[in-house]
This record gives sequence, C-alpha cells and structure tokens, in this order.
Amino acid sequence: MLLYVIRHGDPDYPNNTLTPQGFKQADALAKRLSVFGLDEIYTSSLPRAYLTAKPTAEALGIEPVMCDWAMEDVAWRYFTVPYDEVNVTWAFFTAKYNRLFNRPEVLALGRDWASSPLFEDRKFKEGVEVIQKSVDDFLLSLGYKHDPANGIYTPVNHNDKRVALFCHQGFGIAFLSMLLDIPYPLYASHFDIGHSGMTVVEFSLNSEGLVIPKTLQHSNDSHLYKEGLPTKYQNAINI
Repeated sequence: MLLYVIRHGDPDYPNNTLTPQGFKQADALAKRLSVFGLDEIYTSSLPRAYLTAKPTAEALGIEPVMCDWAMEDVAWRYFTVPYDEVNVTWAFFTAKYNRLFNRPEVLALGRDWASSPLFEDRKFKEGVEVIQKSVDDFLLSLGYKHDPANGIYTPVNHNDKRVALFCHQGFGIAFLSMLLDIPYPLYASHFDIGHSGMTVVEFSLNSEGLVIPKTLQHSNDSHLYKEGLPTKYQNAINI
C-alpha cells in the first residue's frame, strides 16, 4: 500500500477556505495524482482540506470519506503553547519548545517523551494518546495492525491500494510522527509540511512478513513546479 498524506493548499484561514493560489494548488495536485490514480480518498472535515481534495476526487470519480479525527482542531487542542498573554501557537513554532524537544533527557525517554517533568503543565501526553489511537484505528481499517512499542505493523489485509489523506500542517506532523514511530519532539522540530505538500509512505512486506513503513517522499511539491506555480515554502522561502 502507498499512503499519501497531503496538506491542504494555501489557506484563507479567516474564511476557512483556500486562497485563489490554494485552489490552483489543488488543481495541480489532481493532475499529479491522476497519473497513477488512487483507490480511496480520506479528508479532514474542515473546508480547506476537503476543498483541496475535491479536484482529485472529481477527476478520479471517488467519493471522499470525511474524517473529523483528522481536523486541525484535534492537534491544536494538545500541541499548542502560549506565546503571549492572550494567544497560543504550535509548540514547534517556538524557540523555547524546540529547544526543550531536543534536550537529551527528553530524547532519552523515546516514546514516553511527553511524561517528562518539563511538560507537566502541557497536554502533550493526552494528545499523543488521542492521535496515536486515530493513527492505529485508521491503519487497521486499511489492513495494517500497529505495534507502536516495536515500531512495526502486522498485515491483516496486505494490499496494493493507493490511499490519500488530505489534512493539515499541525495534525499532519503529529499523524506522521506516530505513524512512523518517530518521537514527536524530533519530528516536529526537524520536519515541516508545505502547502499542498505530498508525503508518500510505503507499506511493503519484509522477509519476516511484517511492515515497517518507509517514507518515499516528504512534502513533495513537484506538482506545483509542473504547473508553473510558485514553490515558495509558507509563502516565504523560494525552494
């Protein structure tokens, strides 16, 4: 199985939709994903995600499955921190938490990183539990039973499907870290996902009949280049 985890296009956050640029990015994705096709499409229930999925779904004649568990709000509840007296932001947007995430004593805890006393005033541990369950339930529905403690998946129904999940930056980072069994502090502080970025994860059987997911591409935006659209990370850095 190939799993495509795709962030929504350039967002119009105040109106919970896409900008004109975002709609162009969604169309470019549809052209790219139509080359080899998809078998199933899942999308966060938020408009900026399902509007990104819509051109692909229409091109391939697939009815998307709406997933409340993949909404940005889910991760926002747990992985944000205060940055002034009123507002909050993603922990990975802050110098303080990126530094804490890479402290030796945090990294030494591995999967149990959220139990560090450094985070006792945060909801990180609860967030890990909630999103890990969503990851495991979703992958089981696709045919793969997760054993997070050992970083493997047991095939319940191994298949050659191509499956896409359209979601968000903050949720996508949490989702991918837990799917790949990479501790969230490492993943969140060292990886990011651009607008309409496409991450492709392969679920193939090894010689022992088990699966260790492998990332083939991370936040790929070749569809933008192909259509002559700006490949500007977060509308700020030309790449």
